[in-house]
Amino acid sequence: MKWQGRRKSSNVEDRRGQSGSRRGIGGFNPMFLGPLIRLLFSKVGLIIVGIFLVFSFVTGNNPLTLIANFFTGSSIQTETSAPYRPSVEDQKLADFSATILASTEDVWNRLLNNYREPTLVLFTNSVSSACGSASSATGPFYCPGDEKLYLDLSFFRDMERELNAPGDFAQAYVIAHEVGHHVQKIMGITDKVDALRGQVSKEEFNRYSVRLELQADFFAGVWAHHSQQMTHMMEAGDLEEALNAANAIGDDRLQRQSTGRVVPDSFTHGTSEQRVRWFKKGFETGDISQGDTFNAKSL
Repeated sequence: MKWQGRRKSSNVEDRRGQSGSRRGIGGFNPMFLGPLIRLLFSKVGLIIVGIFLVFSFVTGNNPLTLIANFFTGSSIQTETSAPYRPSVEDQKLADFSATILASTEDVWNRLLNNYREPTLVLFTNSVSSACGSASSATGPFYCPGDEKLYLDLSFFRDMERELNAPGDFAQAYVIAHEVGHHVQKIMGITDKVDALRGQVSKEEFNRYSVRLELQADFFAGVWAHHSQQMTHMMEAGDLEEALNAANAIGDDRLQRQSTGRVVPDSFTHGTSEQRVRWFKKGFETGDISQGDTFNAKSL
């Protein structure tokens, strides 16, 4: 891909190297309320309160919080951040990801009215989102709760080494797929599918999930179609990289590799053949209206 020197998105939140450190927050036991009041108004208690008042004046902390923490054993949640110095390779991947995100912004702002640009969160090891906490093992994901994409850049190396899906356009496909989920959120499709959770059987909900994922693949193909028309970033072999990546992460292939058996009822993303076909259809047509996987007679 010819991506160097192009615009990078400003909608990137870099959390690499950060780790959430949460010291235990002890709940206050009502059984200790009476003894605590008696202690506070005793001579010893008044001395303790005086000490906390002086300490809070010096440090600027709320004295009531300090006293409550002292007697309940609770502590304040803290977020620690270790110094992070990305390698040359990691920084290149970060710049690449910001460039691809910018390209998706250009395309979808052109195709959709009132498009809301999502934020890309880069993280290492683990991350917290509106959808809960996740580790790098989860892989890239989109959280509709905060409309953010989450990506540990080590996934790109895993694609090459473990999935045999190398190449920068394969990586671009991954980002475009997650942006595709954001497009579904804007169009109201995600909420409709989520509303079915608990209303249908697990197997039936999995089938809806497959259609949701295949549509995100289609939208990724639509992005590639229009991005190529607008910027001519793609080079020979790029399309094959994306198709190879889509093939590598099909449910049937991943299940066969991990367990040696395939269970179609447990599919949540679609087979390799389906994922390749829908991405390719999006790329060839560039037409959003042709990506209705939910009413398609066959996937």
